[in-house]
This record gives sequence, C-alpha cells and structure tokens, in this order.
Amino acid sequence: MLIDAVIFDMDGVIIDSEPLHRKLDDDLLAEYGIKISKEEQLGFIGVTTGYKWNIIKKKYKLSDSLEELIRKDRELYLANLKENKDIKPIKGVDELIKFLYEKNLKLAVASSSPKNVIENVIERFKLEKYFSKFVTGDDVKNSKPSPDIFLKAAKLLKVEPKRCMVIEDSKNGVEASKNAGMYCVAFKNLNSGNQELTRADFISDSFNYILKEFRRNIF
Repeated sequence: MLIDAVIFDMDGVIIDSEPLHRKLDDDLLAEYGIKISKEEQLGFIGVTTGYKWNIIKKKYKLSDSLEELIRKDRELYLANLKENKDIKPIKGVDELIKFLYEKNLKLAVASSSPKNVIENVIERFKLEKYFSKFVTGDDVKNSKPSPDIFLKAAKLLKVEPKRCMVIEDSKNGVEASKNAGMYCVAFKNLNSGNQELTRADFISDSFNYILKEFRRNIF
C-alpha cells in the first residue's frame, strides 16, 4: 500500500467526545420538550451540526431557525469542552500521530465539528505541529457519508485520494472515506455505539494495536 497522507476524524478518534455530545443534545432537546432515542443519536455520529439539526427540526417541527439551533449547539459544546478537564486524547492516538508524522506523511483533520472546536482540541493537546490542514463540515456542501470532506482534505494536501488513509469511528465516516476512494482504518470506539464499520479496510479497538500493525506491515 502506497500512502502519502493520513486524514483523522476528531470526535471519537482523537478525543472521546461522543458521550458529551449525547448529553448536550439531550440537554438542548429538553428545552423543546423533546427526547430522542440513543439509537437516533448514534445515527448522527459523524455528520455536521447543520445536517443533524435540519433533520430534527423537520421531524419535531421546531420553531427556532436552523441557524439558531446550530448556534446553540455549537456554543454549548465549545463551552463544555473548554470546562471539561477529563477529556484527553484517546489512548495511543497521540503516539500514532507522532509516528506517522515522523514517517514524513502529510496529516490532516477532517471533522464535522466547526473550526474553533477543532483548533481548541488540537492546541489543548499540543498536536498542532503534526497537522498541516484542518477541514470542517462548514467547508463543504454535503455532510458525511458524502465524500466531500475527505476529497477537500486530499486536495488541500495535494495528494491523490487513492494515496490517502482515513481514520474514522463511525458508519457515516467510513462510508464517506470509501466513497472518496481512500483506504480506511476504523477505530471501534465503544462510546460511539454499535457502528457498522465493515466497509473499512482495517478495524481495531486499540490505537496501540493499529500502531503495532502499521510498524509491522505498512512502513
């Protein structure tokens, strides 16, 4: 396999933020007297804030504008992320990032989270020197599982899609990466629920194991 670039999702891959997302969604929906199932919430993992709230707004006939719902969601998440001292990089992911960087691969973050959230996380854990590009859901027209976000990252990195590897934790992300024609490593994060990851080329629940396999078989 010839790989020149690795593109990381952030939520559920670099940080284990999905439980926080679900709690804050519950809190915000409670303001409207709405409770959605865990299964419905898990289906939104990997998609943009706009995509999620557009569906919820239509389904539950919310009177607030889509823009207002997105604003509330993002302000609530960023504030809680900054205050939450328990959020740390997922075990082993920082070592994997450093290893890939030392192998002179181009690294990017392609996340449905907004740019200020991505920057906050990357700076907080002192990972900024390893990533040359950040792409958000706001930078592309279509949310995952469309391939737009990964194709945009490849374009910015100046690497052909077939020479890119994506690391994802969600069905939507895996589908997006394969739709982009990229190699996909799926990280099986228990807090992301029982995601359908079978289209991925490689699946593991341990970044230490992924790093071990990369050292043995890829580089």
